[in-house]
Amino acid sequence: MLEASSLSFRYSAKGPWIFRDVSVRAAAGQVLAVLGPNARGKTTMLKCLAGITRPVAGSVETSGGVGYVPQSHSVVFSFSVLDIVLMGRARTVKIYSTPGAADREAAREALHRVGVSHLADRDYTGLSGGERQLVLIARALVSDCATVVLDEPAAALDLRNQAQVLTVLRALADEGMAVVMTTHHPDHALHVAEQSMLMVSADDQRIGPTRELLTGALLSEMYGVPIVTADIETPSATRRLTVPDFGRGMS
Repeated sequence: MLEASSLSFRYSAKGPWIFRDVSVRAAAGQVLAVLGPNARGKTTMLKCLAGITRPVAGSVETSGGVGYVPQSHSVVFSFSVLDIVLMGRARTVKIYSTPGAADREAAREALHRVGVSHLADRDYTGLSGGERQLVLIARALVSDCATVVLDEPAAALDLRNQAQVLTVLRALADEGMAVVMTTHHPDHALHVAEQSMLMVSADDQRIGPTRELLTGALLSEMYGVPIVTADIETPSATRRLTVPDFGRGMS
C-alpha cells in the first residue's frame, strides 16, 4: 500500500541529515510501528510517508490515498464532531461546494467504524483525549484512504484509551488497510505491529518483524537505558513486554 525508497531528509543543504537512504514498506493488512528517541526524526519521517513533507531524496509510492492523523490537534472555533470528520472529505468535494448527504453518511459511517458514532453531535472541544484521537482517525478514514499514518496516536492517553485506540488500529489492519504509527512505547508495537522500524541514528534504521527486532539489547542500545523483555501470561494471551531499568539509567 505504501513503499518508500532511499528516502533522505535534512532541513538545509548544509545541515545534518535527519535520516538518510531509508527504504521501508507498509503492507496492506499490517501495522508498521516506527520507534526512536526524541528528535530522531520520527514525525518528519511520517510526514514524508504521508506526502505532507517533501523528502530531499528518494520517493514514496502509494496504492490508494493516505490519511494522516497528527499527534495533537486543536481548533479555534467550536465544531461538532461530525463537522470535524467531514473535513476529511475536502478533496472529494468540488470547489465552492459544500458536503452533501453522501458525505455526511460517509462521515457517520467512519465514526461508527471506530466506535464513536454516539459522539457525532458533541462539541469537539469538549471531548477527552482518547475520544479526540478516535475522531481524528475517523476523519482520516472518511477520505477513502487505503493507508492511515498516525503520529503517536496513544500519546498522553490513559490505559483504557490506549487500549481502545490500539484495538481500532489493529481492526483497521485486519480489514485490509496499511497502518503506520510512531510510538514511544515498544509494548504498543509488540501488541499490534507485525513490522517495526527503529530509527537508531540518521544512517542507522533497522527494519524487521517486531518480535525479532524489539529485543532488550537493541532497545537498550537505542534508548540508552537498560531494558529487558519478558513474556507475561494475561487473561487473553501470552504477551511480550519491555521493562526499562530507570534506576540504573538515571545513575
